[in-house]
Amino acid sequence: MPEINEKKNGWLALSPLAVFLLTYLVTSLACGDFYKVPVSSAFLLASVYAVIITPGKISDRIGTFSAGAGNKNVLLMIWIFIMAGAFASTAKSIGSVEATVNLTLSILPGKFILAGLFLAACFISMSIGTSVGTIVALAPIASGIASQSDISLQIIIALIVGGAFFGDNLSFISDTTIAATTTQGCSMSDKFKANIWIAGPAAIIVAAIYVAMGLNMDVTPEIGEISIIKLIPYLSVIVMAICGVNVLAVLATGLALCGIIGFVDGLTWTDFLSSIGEGIAGMADLIIVTLLAGGMLELIRHNGGIDFIIKGLTKGIKGKRGAEFSIAGLVGISNLCTANNTIAILSIGNIAKDITSRFNLDPRKTASILDTFSCAVQGLIPYGAQLLMASSFTGIPAAEIIPFLFYPFVLLGVACFSIIFRLPKRFS
Repeated sequence: MPEINEKKNGWLALSPLAVFLLTYLVTSLACGDFYKVPVSSAFLLASVYAVIITPGKISDRIGTFSAGAGNKNVLLMIWIFIMAGAFASTAKSIGSVEATVNLTLSILPGKFILAGLFLAACFISMSIGTSVGTIVALAPIASGIASQSDISLQIIIALIVGGAFFGDNLSFISDTTIAATTTQGCSMSDKFKANIWIAGPAAIIVAAIYVAMGLNMDVTPEIGEISIIKLIPYLSVIVMAICGVNVLAVLATGLALCGIIGFVDGLTWTDFLSSIGEGIAGMADLIIVTLLAGGMLELIRHNGGIDFIIKGLTKGIKGKRGAEFSIAGLVGISNLCTANNTIAILSIGNIAKDITSRFNLDPRKTASILDTFSCAVQGLIPYGAQLLMASSFTGIPAAEIIPFLFYPFVLLGVACFSIIFRLPKRFS
């Protein structure tokens, strides 16, 4: 086939991605609100367009789309989303979130309140697997501490947002971790081992900055009741996941522990089922997006779009560093357009996997790059859910919080350093 036709077909094959990005981005900009436009709606329009431009019988086109949506990796991701939603909601209903917040605040030294709050946010987000949930839990505490001291509210809320992204990047029940590992075909424990060598040093550097900033401060926050037993579900999930236990088994065990602890504490069977249902329902939009993205990307692959974009991205790239930076750039751009780190990973996960295969990269490192760069970019866009949530709690414009967001900036720097110097060696 002549080269000109290949290029024409390649751009046409990729056009559903353009339809999705333009529909979502342009409409969001016109509305002035990136969360007024459902991502699922943009994906549906792009998916219909992908079916229309695909040659062949309509039944064959729909069959190809359905095969992509029903891919075993896509379905595995959905089962994990369902279990993660059920576990997170049930753990919240029995008071595990409050117990985790109170315990971490109880061990914070007064003179290291800034570093302590940052590390508390890291631990809580690592436990509950959601940056938004961490911000919701800690933002009122941040406002209270700021009102009791002369500490800038911008600084306190920024360090909580930064710590929230630490857990979003590493937690075993985080949407981004699930998406990154499933699309790259690696285990969560292996991705964690690769990722901790990037996120860990970044967190240590930022904690050191906050220690230096807070040496002259001595503030003691108000602490609620501490219930150690309610920490067991979160701790069990972390320990089992690090040990390499199957993620569905991990989440099922965590859910069972939530039920047992809840029943002992007075939770009724109906309340337990309601919590499970609410958690699953909370994942509904993400599940729909996952199905639509899987089908649309399968049509793009079927039409030659994946091969075309890989050739374009890797043109002139001769080594693994360039390949890894191309993956980082791709997920970063996707995140800027969608304002959602999980959707960004889902959108380019298959492309990243093909680049990984062609350049013989380590899938564990690729999953780490996808998660790290998407979380870092998400933490620096004023229209992201996390900053918007922090802004709504404090009344501070999101743009005023960003200058104090040390963690996403440092995380980007450490991640680039790891690519340039091929670190960690075991995964490079």
